[in-house]
Amino acid sequence: MAFKYKSIEENDTSDPKKGEDKPQVKSLANWQNKAGSLDTESRRDSPIGVFDSGVGGLTVAREIIRQMPYEKLVYFGDTARVPYGSKSKDTIIRYSRQIYRFLMTKKVKAIVIACNTASAYALETLSLESSVPIIGVIHSGARAAVEATQNGRIGIIGTSGTVDSRIYPKTIKALKPDVEVIQKACPLLVPLVEEGLTHDSVTDEIISRYVNEIKQKYIDTLVMGCTHYPLLRSAIRRIMGDEVTLVNPAYETAIELRELLRSEKLLCDGQNEGGHSFYVSDLAERFRDFASSILPKEVEESIKIQIEEY
Repeated sequence: MAFKYKSIEENDTSDPKKGEDKPQVKSLANWQNKAGSLDTESRRDSPIGVFDSGVGGLTVAREIIRQMPYEKLVYFGDTARVPYGSKSKDTIIRYSRQIYRFLMTKKVKAIVIACNTASAYALETLSLESSVPIIGVIHSGARAAVEATQNGRIGIIGTSGTVDSRIYPKTIKALKPDVEVIQKACPLLVPLVEEGLTHDSVTDEIISRYVNEIKQKYIDTLVMGCTHYPLLRSAIRRIMGDEVTLVNPAYETAIELRELLRSEKLLCDGQNEGGHSFYVSDLAERFRDFASSILPKEVEESIKIQIEEY
C-alpha cells in the first residue's frame, strides 16, 4: 500500500519536554558503578560530548540543540582523518579512544558517537571503558525503521564500514526477525559532503546511481545510515519518491539521549540557552563556516587540536 512520503523528524509534533515517544534505554550499570559517587546535581550543568569523523555529526548536534536547548555541547570533528568508512575496525577504535579521552578532559556528562561507523565498531569498547554514559546512532535508527515499515522491507545506505559490519541488519532483526534488510554502501557521499558539495549536480548524479539500485528492491523505509546523509536528504527524497519513509538516526538519537538524561536525572533544568564548543583535527575555519550553515546559530570559533596527543 502506498503512503505519503515522510521524513520522520520532519513530522514529529510532540513536545520535546514530554515523554510520549520515549525509547527503551539500555542498562547503564557499567558506567553507573564507576560514576556513582559523583554528585548528580552538579553534573546536570556539565556539557554533552558529541563526536564524528567530520561534519556529519552536526546533524545530531542540531537535533540535540533543537530538542534540548538548555544543554551545552562539546563537539569534536575528526576532519584530518575523515572518512572513517574506509578504515579498519582497530583504527576506528583507536581514533575513538583518543576522542573519548579528549572529551573527558572537558568534563562531559555523556557522550554521543554521532558516526554510524564508529558506533558500529567502537561503541561496545568505549561503553566498557567509560565512566559516563555513551550512546551511538545505530539502535535508535533501527528501532525507528522497524516501527515505520509496513511491507517489512527496509533499506540501509551507509559507508562501506557500516555496511560491512552488518550492524543494522543484526540490530533490526533482533527487534523484528521477519524483516528483510537490503543494504547499499555509498562510499563517495561522505567526501562530497565534507567538500561542501551538498547541492551539486555531480553529487545528485552519484546519489541517483546509489539509491536507484536499492529503490528497485521495493523497500518502503530507508535508513540514512550515516550522519552526513541528512545533509543530502532533498536529493534522496526526490529519487526515492513519495512511497518511502526516510529515517534520520540523528533525530532519533536526540530523542534517546533526552530520555537517557532524564532517567538518570542529568537533564539540564536551566533556563538559559546552552553554550557550545567546537573542536576539529584540521580545517578549523572551513568547519566553522559549514557548521554555521547547519546549526541554529552562527559558530563563532572552532579550535584545531592535536587529537593524537590524547
